[in-house]
Amino acid sequence: MGFARYFRAFSYAMIGLAMVSLLIAGGLSTTLALIFLVILIVSWRLETTKWQVPEKIGLVIVLLSIPLFYVDWRYQKSIGEPLERLGVSALAHLIVFLSAVKLLQVKKDRDWVFLYLISFFEVLLAAGLSFSPIFLLTLALYLLAALSAVTAFEIQKARRVVKLAETRLLVPPDSRVFKGKRSRVTRANEAVRLPFVAVGLLVFIFILAIPLFLVAPRSGAASLTRTSGGLSNFIGFSENVTLGQIGELKRDDRLVMRVRIEDSQSPRDLRWRGVALDEFTGRGWKKSIDSHNTDQRVSDRAGGGFFQFGTTEALHRLTTQTFFLEPIESPVLFAAPRPVAVQGDLPFVRVDGEGSIQTRRHEFERILYKAISDTEEPRAELLRADLRPYPPAAYRYLQLPAAIDPRVGKLATRIILDADARDRFDAAKAIESALQKEYTYSLQMKAGGEDPLADFLFNVKAGHCEYFSTAMAVMLRTHGIAARVVNGFLPGEYNDASGAFTVRQSDAHSWVEVYFPETRSWVTFDPTPPAGRAEPTRTGITAQLQKYAEAMELIWFQYIVGYDKQEQRSLAMSLTNRVSDYGRVVSSLVNSARNYIPSNALDLTVLLLGLVLFGTLIFIGVRILKLGWRRALRLSEEEERARAQVLFYERLIKAMEQRGVARDKHQTPMEFASSLQSTNALLITRAYNRVRFGGQKLSSTEMKEVERALTELESTEN
Repeated sequence: MGFARYFRAFSYAMIGLAMVSLLIAGGLSTTLALIFLVILIVSWRLETTKWQVPEKIGLVIVLLSIPLFYVDWRYQKSIGEPLERLGVSALAHLIVFLSAVKLLQVKKDRDWVFLYLISFFEVLLAAGLSFSPIFLLTLALYLLAALSAVTAFEIQKARRVVKLAETRLLVPPDSRVFKGKRSRVTRANEAVRLPFVAVGLLVFIFILAIPLFLVAPRSGAASLTRTSGGLSNFIGFSENVTLGQIGELKRDDRLVMRVRIEDSQSPRDLRWRGVALDEFTGRGWKKSIDSHNTDQRVSDRAGGGFFQFGTTEALHRLTTQTFFLEPIESPVLFAAPRPVAVQGDLPFVRVDGEGSIQTRRHEFERILYKAISDTEEPRAELLRADLRPYPPAAYRYLQLPAAIDPRVGKLATRIILDADARDRFDAAKAIESALQKEYTYSLQMKAGGEDPLADFLFNVKAGHCEYFSTAMAVMLRTHGIAARVVNGFLPGEYNDASGAFTVRQSDAHSWVEVYFPETRSWVTFDPTPPAGRAEPTRTGITAQLQKYAEAMELIWFQYIVGYDKQEQRSLAMSLTNRVSDYGRVVSSLVNSARNYIPSNALDLTVLLLGLVLFGTLIFIGVRILKLGWRRALRLSEEEERARAQVLFYERLIKAMEQRGVARDKHQTPMEFASSLQSTNALLITRAYNRVRFGGQKLSSTEMKEVERALTELESTEN
């Protein structure tokens, strides 16, 4: 590949990759991207031909296109473009148009610079629109192409400044440097080496950037702006839910969140608790007035985004979860049952009377936070022995609608009597087991009418989790047992590549919590048959690749996009612990050595090591004083020999200075030698030029001839 072709190839690659990054970020439609690709190919074919657009015409087209930006912006506004995206599409369209015009016209250096700047602006715009790890890959390729293109651009400019005739003053005419074959090889080598230089520069940039990234202060990094809308129709997590809405949610397979358990052992029967509802209307559930009145806003007392609203009896009972929550149309924060604290970059946290956690709505933001939960429940023996009456505050969990079908209470009575249940716990277990065994799980909306619960229990006998949880809660209430319905998510599919659970809308679930006043605890029961709680198993190469892609996205989101002060503190703590561990290992080894090595032998060993280190430092210092730090630190013997081969020219300059003849700064070596009118000086200078600029090596005979000429010049009297 010729150098000019190499320059154009990487310049076009840089421009094309910038457009790809904008496409991936959603700032450009696929149709416009394909049109631009066609323009890119046509422009490549027209390079250096007469069919390129003249520069003046291109400038006129660019100036006339500026008002089109305002027209496009008004059009985007008229079609109802969301406020947060208003202007982005119009700006992307303008960028594409300007780039297309510049690509098709005759290009000078300033046009290439203009295209480079536009591509850089596109990447910045894409960075504001996307946080995908695919964008990171595109960015790395863009930087590689940009380094190669800009380096080739500067080399090409420098070549036009230094003429071939000027370089002949430095190298003798008989040198092979200016022969055609050698010149082509040199240009080919340049085109081959430049990509490796660009890769080296890119690696060097990342090495320099990583420490800065790790220690740079963050502000609001955990809440991440995205211009795409959140999960719409995210039903089932409001304060008023109609029976059947969870089933609608379960038909959608879109991602809701990823959850990583920080503890080594995960608790059994994990669920991600969302909202709990206490009032049954006959057709759905809602939060009662009493529940609203017990809401509390939690303050960040300790600082650092730590909101504590509960306590635990022992630290070993706590489970820490990290949530990577997608933008959703709900203020709900999810957590494992019985959360006691939340930590994250959140403006506020509110806990309602049912223990549900909320913050501000985040339809256009991803949120990263930690939840700390006490997932341990009282033992069955304690729950069976709980005969304490309910306090007045728990009466709302016994509420039933006036028009409830009397068959519901009779069904509950039959199940409890058949199981010979004599306490609240066994009654709950009996109803849970009966619903699991006697009814069928189905996502089909079969139950309905004026009383969907009765239709489910006595006619259809099939439904999804919401019908099962409602049936159990209502049947328990008919027997004076306090219960409520909870809507949340099953744990999701565990991704061993990322060490996190992937939770989708299809994992939405509903279950029951029963109150036991003796221990003041809400205990989880799940009457849904196992078929409604089973996670789908994905196998095959595609599933494995998807797992690794999700792991990459999670790493990108946590450690790149969502890297905040909390992550900085965690990293600092991890590094400190790692250094302490290494220190303890070294200390242990030293102590072990002291036990086996006599004290005088150990002291002698330390003394010898100190002397060797001191001697090495003295040697390096003397070498630097003698040779200079550049030559002292040079490791390549070949480079040292190559430098020694041109030292003879320094002897020539010194010999001439002793005669009172000094070389002027503007003189080339050949001009200086010609002015001396000395055959020996011309011979030495020609040899120097061949070695220094021609990349040649002198033979032993030529070196002897140079040494003879130098000896004659140095021995001649002034």
